[in-house]
Amino acid sequence: MNHTRTPGSRLAAAVLTLGTVTAVTGTLVTAPAAFAAPAVAPAAVTGTQAPSPIPADAEIAGAGTTGFLTARPDGAGGRTLAWTSYADGATTPLPGDTGHDSGSDVAVTSEGSTVHVRDMNQAGSAAPSIELVQVLGQGAQFVGASGSVLFATKPDHYGKLDLYRVTRINGVVYKEKISYGTTNTGFKVVGSSAGEVFILGSAFNGASTTYFSTTYKLANGGLYDYTTPVGRWTAATTGGISSAYLAWTERASTTTEAVVHTRAQYKSTRYTLGVDENHLLAGVVGDWYLSGLPGGASAPSPNPSYALTARSLTGTAKVKLLEHVTSAATAPDGSVLVRGGSAAEGEGLYRITDLGGTPSVTQVASTGLPTGPRVTGSVVPAVVDLDTNGGRATLEWTLSGSNVDLAVTLTHRATGKTFTQRVPAGSTTARITWTGVLENGSAGAPNGDWQWSVVGTPTNGIGNPAYASGTFKVVRRANAHDLNDNGSTDIVARDASGALWRDDTHDWPIGGRVTAAGRTKIGTGWNIYDRIEAAGNLAGNPAGDFVARDTAGVLWSYLGNGNGTLAARTRIGSGWNAYDKIAAGSDLTGDGRPDLVATDTTGALWLYRATGDWKAPYAARTKLATGWNIYNQLTAVGNTAGGAAGDLLARDTAGVLWLHLGKGDGTFAPRVRVGGGWGAFSELVGAGDLNNDGRTDLIGYGSGGTWAYLGTGNTAAPFTRTTTNLYDGEGTKFTSVS
Repeated sequence: MNHTRTPGSRLAAAVLTLGTVTAVTGTLVTAPAAFAAPAVAPAAVTGTQAPSPIPADAEIAGAGTTGFLTARPDGAGGRTLAWTSYADGATTPLPGDTGHDSGSDVAVTSEGSTVHVRDMNQAGSAAPSIELVQVLGQGAQFVGASGSVLFATKPDHYGKLDLYRVTRINGVVYKEKISYGTTNTGFKVVGSSAGEVFILGSAFNGASTTYFSTTYKLANGGLYDYTTPVGRWTAATTGGISSAYLAWTERASTTTEAVVHTRAQYKSTRYTLGVDENHLLAGVVGDWYLSGLPGGASAPSPNPSYALTARSLTGTAKVKLLEHVTSAATAPDGSVLVRGGSAAEGEGLYRITDLGGTPSVTQVASTGLPTGPRVTGSVVPAVVDLDTNGGRATLEWTLSGSNVDLAVTLTHRATGKTFTQRVPAGSTTARITWTGVLENGSAGAPNGDWQWSVVGTPTNGIGNPAYASGTFKVVRRANAHDLNDNGSTDIVARDASGALWRDDTHDWPIGGRVTAAGRTKIGTGWNIYDRIEAAGNLAGNPAGDFVARDTAGVLWSYLGNGNGTLAARTRIGSGWNAYDKIAAGSDLTGDGRPDLVATDTTGALWLYRATGDWKAPYAARTKLATGWNIYNQLTAVGNTAGGAAGDLLARDTAGVLWLHLGKGDGTFAPRVRVGGGWGAFSELVGAGDLNNDGRTDLIGYGSGGTWAYLGTGNTAAPFTRTTTNLYDGEGTKFTSVS
């Protein structure tokens, strides 16, 4: 094993020029294959006192015994620097735009070639800045510090670089060249500890570039411990030094590698970190080296390299310390301070310490934010009116990053019915356009109080999911044919077995046609009735109600519960078998309540005014007209033509349909012919508002098919026909439709 040491004498002309240096090459070995993928056990994060505060956008730039140096964006393309005390969290702003790790309580900051050196243990001790160009000459560049000792380079007469040590003692600035020769092209201080500085260098001999490392003793006149060739390092290279190890990163052709040099054995071991050049080698703690790839918090996909990981230098153990890492600095006691995040403790500054065994992780400063995504804002209307904007509502959430998959759940608080939608990652704004439907678009969402809740899952796998919730209210215009309070028309039909079925419809046409949204069985035994009529809102609540006449002539009312079901029946009265036709649901008297009309066998038309009392919903009858025995079908269609009150449709025995416009006093204007051919339908149903345009509509059901007739508001041509999938192929299945 070859090595050369140069103790006890001043550095001669050969040192730091690889053409003449006697190298300590050591033994460079590759980590065994078993090292590459051992199980990663998480390390516990502890804390003994409340952590100091640290801004969320701050990076660690230096670490001392009494505090730490941070850098953060200033909002104008630069950075602001500050020193924070461990004892009380007090913050001292510092000049410059770049902070440097001095391994001490001396804060070293710079901008350009101007360097500021301030001992933070001495209040008010800010010293005059050191202008390196004035001290060393044009081209001087700062490359690192150890305590208050600065290291800088300056081009020589041949354009190569010399390395200088710059200090201020008793107010006097001293410069000392500590390298000679004509081939050096770059230097970088990558760590300091216990009076030693670990420096990487490069040299060009006219044909090729070589790279080297050296340690520099601060206390004994600038003696070098040894120098050794290394692989290619770059501006992104990081490293550390301890009494037992030197560690740094090198850039191979396609990968970044960590090299750890065991000082006692003069042996270097190489470990592959990954393809990214910016892998951070945070330092060495005990017999562990620490590494991680910055940028994980904003990354779109997982990568195990994002975690701050401790790897054993004496075995194959591998321990995950933090979820992610952004920056690091070595403290005077050899511990490493890392800005990163823990799923348990959140974002902050963590101290990694060797206490024997697995490295210890302690939070020393907190941002107050969790590690992982956050929902930072929401734009959800307090009231969502689904009768506006085409029945659509935009709901929006702001996220802390664009790498968050958002699962949105809307829940109707009264029924527990839900709507869910996933918003894939890709933007810091997650937005859905809700059309007021339930899960899978199966039906319209009920009116009333709703809760929204969102769960944001990080696509990079870092941290915990984000949660947020809130409330809003859904409102629509009342629809007399709405049984489940979702604004859309419900049609009720009885089959031959006596089962009663409710078909919900969508509130807006789909593909230009009225579309069914699902069928629900709501009762059995309805064969006892020979007439079933939708009656509008008899009880003053939003749901539509029904009346039904049994074969004994007793009329019963069924109030809608508002959830798609009907309450137990209430007896209205007997003797209703005197009527051959009954139509309910139109407000004929202009008082806002749905009235009922009936014709007897003599052709007399009778009005039953609604009372608003569900226990006795109709007042005593009033005779309106005679001669109505020319009709075989009466339909209460509501206010379909925009007149003063509700209207009636009547079909004569020749199949001609006539419109009787209500005048608002229980009487009608002269009838208007709608058209012929309506005898094809066994049922004509006033269907409320099928297409949410504010006008009432009509459904024709029969063996030849089912059609929707949409109200136009034009008395001369009150309807326009459109297709519907309601009762497709079921034109003879139902004995009553209402």
